[in-house]
Amino acid sequence: MRILGVDPGLGITGYGVIEAEKGQFRLLEGGIVKTSSRDILTKRLSCLYKGIGDIVREYRPADLVLEKLYSHYKHQMTAIAMAHARGVIALNAGEEAGLRLVNYPATRVKKALTGNGAASKMQVQRTVQGVLRLKNLPQPPDVGDALALAIAHAYIMQKAGMR
Repeated sequence: MRILGVDPGLGITGYGVIEAEKGQFRLLEGGIVKTSSRDILTKRLSCLYKGIGDIVREYRPADLVLEKLYSHYKHQMTAIAMAHARGVIALNAGEEAGLRLVNYPATRVKKALTGNGAASKMQVQRTVQGVLRLKNLPQPPDVGDALALAIAHAYIMQKAGMR
């Protein structure tokens, strides 16, 4: 099963593609799509659209995993920017490429990876490093977050007996 995890952001979107089979994981690709804050919104969204589209075409994942959007009233603008990015990614990969789109809250991802829904970011990053047998922590952290989404999805699907 090939899975694309995406940590959406308007400035930096992290992505990670893994292959999961019988509890074994293999990292195929991880990186970021970066946009410039000096560009207008439509140009930034177009950059995200093309960047994620290229990854989807090259690796042909079956599932796209995004973190469920959580917004705190103190950070409304951040949530709006992330919603723009999520919308473009969902349209590109979900609708146009025909991938199954899955959303998980951060607590479910943390629980699936570490057994603790309140795990720290560092615990999650170290778990990703161990599962994928990486020499170093995934960098930047957006890549680690995207890989965490993909791995958690594989665990959740396996536990549910769906793959």
